[in-house]
Amino acid sequence: MTSTQTGDKWVGELLAGHPTRFHIAFRMSPQIFTDLLYLLQTSYGLQGSQRTTAREVLAITIYTLAHKGSMRLTSERFQHSTETISRFFAIGLDALTLLAAEMIKPLDPQFMNIPAKILNDDRYMPYFKDCIGAIDGTHVDACVPVDDQVRYIGRHGTPTQNIMAICDFDMCFTYVVPGWEGSAHDSRIFQRAVNDPSCEFPHPPPDELIRCLEHQRVFDQVLTNQRS
Repeated sequence: MTSTQTGDKWVGELLAGHPTRFHIAFRMSPQIFTDLLYLLQTSYGLQGSQRTTAREVLAITIYTLAHKGSMRLTSERFQHSTETISRFFAIGLDALTLLAAEMIKPLDPQFMNIPAKILNDDRYMPYFKDCIGAIDGTHVDACVPVDDQVRYIGRHGTPTQNIMAICDFDMCFTYVVPGWEGSAHDSRIFQRAVNDPSCEFPHPPPDELIRCLEHQRVFDQVLTNQRS
């Protein structure tokens, strides 16, 4: 590693330079990166080492995720050994995972309030007053060992993860289930999340759930009557 443009020096140059350069490298603005760094350092235990800074650890992590880069590619960019890059990447991921657990959750875990987007729109209120968000699956490219690729090949013919996510009416994610093979059906992932307590699916309170199920039963009956 003989380049004079070492990792933290390169990150500092981008932070002081044109914002577009930083956005190309890290898929976020310098201000968001700086705020994220401060939050991870003060609340989620992100730290550097004798050889590098917490700023570079976060930069290594974001750069690898943003470009789907290999350890060797990130190693060349930041001028560290692959072992060092792998270790710092794990540290950065641990901090981001702790942050995600605090951020990706419903703001109203009891679902007692009607979302403003529903409440203030006559097109949806009162018909969707019990709707709390949208749920769907999406396929994300996955790098997996050759021996495991068959399980991850989905309908597009390439290895993917099938990720289930829920977002609210403010377009904020409130629940995410990653890691499923691309061949897994959406309904299988949903049933596992709903029925496995370890998945911590954000269930409505029992009273709300019973009321929603009753509304669904009435709605289904109306549809049946219309068809007949």
